[in-house]
Amino acid sequence: MAESLVQSIVDVCAGNVPQQLIVFIVSMIPVLELRGSILAAGFLKMEFLPAYALAVFGNMLPIPFILLFMEKIFAWMKRNRLKNVAVWFENRAMKRSGQIKKYGRVGLFLFVAVPLPGTGAWTGSLIAALLRMRPKDALPWIFLGVLTAGLAVSLLAFGIIKQVV
Repeated sequence: MAESLVQSIVDVCAGNVPQQLIVFIVSMIPVLELRGSILAAGFLKMEFLPAYALAVFGNMLPIPFILLFMEKIFAWMKRNRLKNVAVWFENRAMKRSGQIKKYGRVGLFLFVAVPLPGTGAWTGSLIAALLRMRPKDALPWIFLGVLTAGLAVSLLAFGIIKQVV
């Protein structure tokens, strides 16, 4: 499903929007994030290093804001007819929080670094915010996780791992 969504975004934007901007924007979209943007870069036949850098930078851009403001946004939502939406997001994130609760910052790194569905910088940041981790403690570990996941996905997507093995 994510692949077809990314392909649709590329199809709509290609020729009208610079390739770099497509990859950058896709990397900021929840659910698609880093993996989707690297997939978009592959569809666009971009080179490895620029695609990786744009994907990481775009994926990290919203993270400080999530860490700093998510609790306040959820509190506002709960006061303004969006309580069910806020509670749904909180419950969904907290169901995935076991590894982070158990291992702290290293657990946060692993949660973000392992490129599986339902993991990534957005969910990791949301969990960190809900667990009241200090942004200065969470941000470096999320960044390392994004770098790691981005490298793993890029090596596979660009066929570099096949050349090594």
